[in-house]
Amino acid sequence: MFRKQITIPSPEEIIAERPVPHELAAIKKERDKLATDVITGKSDKLLVIVGPCSAHESAPVLEYVRRLGKLNEKVKDKLVIVPRIYTAKPRTRGVGYKGMFSQPDPEHKEDTLKGIRTIRALLLGAIEESGLSAADEMLYPENYAYVEDLVSYVAIGARSSENQMHRLVASGVELPVGIKNPMSGSIPVLINSIYAAQSPQVFKYHSWQVQTDGNPLAHAVLRGRVDNYGNDIPNYHYETVMKVLEGYRDTEGGLKNPAIIVDANHSNSGKNHRQQIRIVQEVLQNRRFDADFKCIVKGFMIESFLVEGCQEHDIVFGQSITDPCLGWEDTERLIFDIAEKV
Repeated sequence: MFRKQITIPSPEEIIAERPVPHELAAIKKERDKLATDVITGKSDKLLVIVGPCSAHESAPVLEYVRRLGKLNEKVKDKLVIVPRIYTAKPRTRGVGYKGMFSQPDPEHKEDTLKGIRTIRALLLGAIEESGLSAADEMLYPENYAYVEDLVSYVAIGARSSENQMHRLVASGVELPVGIKNPMSGSIPVLINSIYAAQSPQVFKYHSWQVQTDGNPLAHAVLRGRVDNYGNDIPNYHYETVMKVLEGYRDTEGGLKNPAIIVDANHSNSGKNHRQQIRIVQEVLQNRRFDADFKCIVKGFMIESFLVEGCQEHDIVFGQSITDPCLGWEDTERLIFDIAEKV
């Protein structure tokens, strides 16, 4: 049984309440192009999507993004930094805190309408205070329309990459869309997801039948896999990257813009957040070793916040309430190191 609680306005109505000011829209357009040029190979910079596991409170996220904006100024000739502001949190068992979109205060009940307005204010604030537009995860495909004018990168998670609706909506997004390998780690499934997202589609979206042209910026994200016994198996190593490259090349009709982003956390690190530093270093070494590896690996996803680790309740300012993250000092050192080794 579905019990109706709150009427949610359409994306058009919500956007009209608080449209993006012209000067911020211009910044976002420029940031979109920077990220796009990395994926298409027009730029040899690396894309670094970095930030907390989930954005549970605006104030610490904005403080983090302000710091990231200052850091970006020092490395922008080598890197394209995109703040990770993920406003929806997938749950393995379907229960628990599901992110700011549905629960803007993690200590109170769900309020989706307040959540939508809160995340729009947060994403706007991030651009205004740092000059950086964010990445968000498209956990619920229909929700993307509420933030499409504010983000420069879209992620599709491992649990969602096999889902038909995620693939279809990704085909209409005019931004880089990183599609993670499924939980099984199947490379053919990952390649099929990218193929579907890059292909024209016709489907129902909100209250319309829509047609898309396909998204040539859809690409692979390697996040590790989970075996049949629940063990984390990394897949950022040289051999797996070459298999993905082979999948790109062997797909009938071809895929545009072969690209891989390496997620340094999740099953690649076994959720041991400090391992992200070592994983990034290994990938950078392989980029120096092999020209094909360097050509296809376009960047990293890194989980990081103001304070290292995680907490069960929101007590420590700037510490994750979901998965543990690197602290700011380690993050800053790691980003400088990436920039030096591009």
